[in-house]
Amino acid sequence: MTDVFEIEELKERVILVGVSLQDNDDTEDSLEELADLVDTAGAEVVGTLIQSRAAIHPGTYVGSGKMEELRSLLIETDATGIVCDDELSPAQLRNMEEFLDTKVMDRTLIILDIFAARASTSEGKIQVELAQLKYRLSRLAGLGKSLSRLGGGIGTRGPGEKKLEMDRRYVKNRIAQLNRELSEVRQHREVRRSQRSSKPIKTAAIVGYTNAGKSTLLNKLTDAGVLEEDKLFATLDPTTRNLVLNSGQEILLTDTVGFIRKLPHHLIEAFKSTLEEAKYADYILHVVDASNPQMEKQMHIVYETLDSLEVRDKKIITLFNKVDKLEAERHTEPLRDFRADKTLKISARTGEGLSEVKKALEELLREDKRLLEQVFSYDEAGQIQQVRKYGELLNEEYRDNGIYIKAFVPEEIYRRLVNYQ
Repeated sequence: MTDVFEIEELKERVILVGVSLQDNDDTEDSLEELADLVDTAGAEVVGTLIQSRAAIHPGTYVGSGKMEELRSLLIETDATGIVCDDELSPAQLRNMEEFLDTKVMDRTLIILDIFAARASTSEGKIQVELAQLKYRLSRLAGLGKSLSRLGGGIGTRGPGEKKLEMDRRYVKNRIAQLNRELSEVRQHREVRRSQRSSKPIKTAAIVGYTNAGKSTLLNKLTDAGVLEEDKLFATLDPTTRNLVLNSGQEILLTDTVGFIRKLPHHLIEAFKSTLEEAKYADYILHVVDASNPQMEKQMHIVYETLDSLEVRDKKIITLFNKVDKLEAERHTEPLRDFRADKTLKISARTGEGLSEVKKALEELLREDKRLLEQVFSYDEAGQIQQVRKYGELLNEEYRDNGIYIKAFVPEEIYRRLVNYQ
């Protein structure tokens, strides 16, 4: 009789480490978010350590006393590694690993790991690998022992150990190759954008902090079928869908990757073409998790990221989502966003407020249109199709001398039809 052994993958156990540089900063909140990131990456948090310092220690991130405390905590909790809340330098990484004799990771590595697991399109995979290699290239000198620790667990998805053991020249060549591939992808994206812009259909980019409910909103409005999950970065690759409004007007909605505090600059650079969907959109739908205690901070981070991408002079509708999770008294409280042109309370999950979202989009579209009142001869009836497709038809009458049309239409359609007469 053959014995059957079940091999269960051991879940990594990690300790979170943060440095508080001033009183009442957001270090505790940042570590809570880091715990969510670690959970999303597939590990378990077994301890947390925060040190208050005037500055991050240049050699070991935290001071010598906390390093001793960390070593004891590793033994007590039987942890398999630590995760620091800031990006570590090669020297900090090497010194911490040598002193603690354990796997050392930072916030950036965890985020890259999650992105590597979530990327599904070829573009997303290229962007993630590019970000990972740039991150690792600067750390090859400091990885030393850690290369032998990268056999499994979190922080090892993507390029993997073998590629990191190669020399810098290989890594640089691979980065150059990925940049070429990404350049081709960007050219295709530019072509798609120009094709979209050649048609008088407006676009709205859905932006927001990660896990604010952007994908749920897109699915509810357009039946997009995008993955919805109560985890950070549940969706990574952008999705564009057409939304037909009650008036017959159409608008394209594009979901974008979620923002987060301390988003690694390697990722911002690699995902610029994806994030720039917001830059080239006509409007911004800013989705906010109204049930999150850090709502104000998250809104600030979103606007900081949009500013860094030079997303300016856009009409913004802020949607305070997840109001179904609010207590009754908070549900009636006014929620404000002073950078938005309009704010609405919604629940993408239950559908509450979504009819108001559609009305708000119709109002925005109407602002950019001109009122056309014209009689077309019956021979010119084909021209009315443009009004039906791209405009908002208010009245259509069949008269003896032709078809009377009253409609709001885009400027380019207005000029074309007026000049056609």
